[in-house]
Amino acid sequence: MKTLNRLSLAVVATAVLAGCVTQSVVVEHNTTIDPVSAPAMVDQHFEGVVGRGPDVIAMLRAEPAPVRPEIVEGKNFAGDQSALNARGFVHVGSGRYAIDDASADREATALGTNIGADRIVIYREHVADGETEPQFMAAYFVRFRLLFGATFRNLTSKEREVVEGAGGVEIGSVVGSTPAAQANLIAGDLVTAFNGKPFADRVAFQDLLRGQAGKAVTLTIRRNGITMDRMVRLGSMPTTP
Repeated sequence: MKTLNRLSLAVVATAVLAGCVTQSVVVEHNTTIDPVSAPAMVDQHFEGVVGRGPDVIAMLRAEPAPVRPEIVEGKNFAGDQSALNARGFVHVGSGRYAIDDASADREATALGTNIGADRIVIYREHVADGETEPQFMAAYFVRFRLLFGATFRNLTSKEREVVEGAGGVEIGSVVGSTPAAQANLIAGDLVTAFNGKPFADRVAFQDLLRGQAGKAVTLTIRRNGITMDRMVRLGSMPTTP
């Protein structure tokens, strides 16, 4: 437990899950572990996503790292990331190289293998926000096994009025093929009760999720003015690597 507390978001929302690209998908980073540093490696080309370092990857990955990551050509980073998120893949970092770097493909693949990426998406002329010159970019993704699979935050004062002053959380990004997705939770849902009992805030919700890891729980949500219950079969608590 000390390790989890030391590592405890953003998933999910670590993270979040994670702009929402590096923040919301993680989805679980807001729910089970704290942000930690990016992968501890010396590589001037690598830029890791905060909260998705090697310890987090080891704890949350769905299966052992492949001998060689799957490599695909990307089209649009935001669109590709959204599609991969829906399949449970989380962006853990990127490698950036000069367009005329003849060794970029080889080095990007070696870096992805070192990170333990499941998939590498290549962008041969990627222009980052705020930049004008294109770069060769390799985006690294790992498929995560998540306890909940969605980001969440405390309710705003206006949202508290909607639920008549009750506590709770608002759901943010939902990662596909996770307990939250399978329970048909969507962004904007206001969760006001856990197994029929109200709870105060994000911290309380996080503790409830941890305490019921591996079990089926019922969440009372408010969506478009309608109150309903959703059963969520939580994943197992990540183990310490």
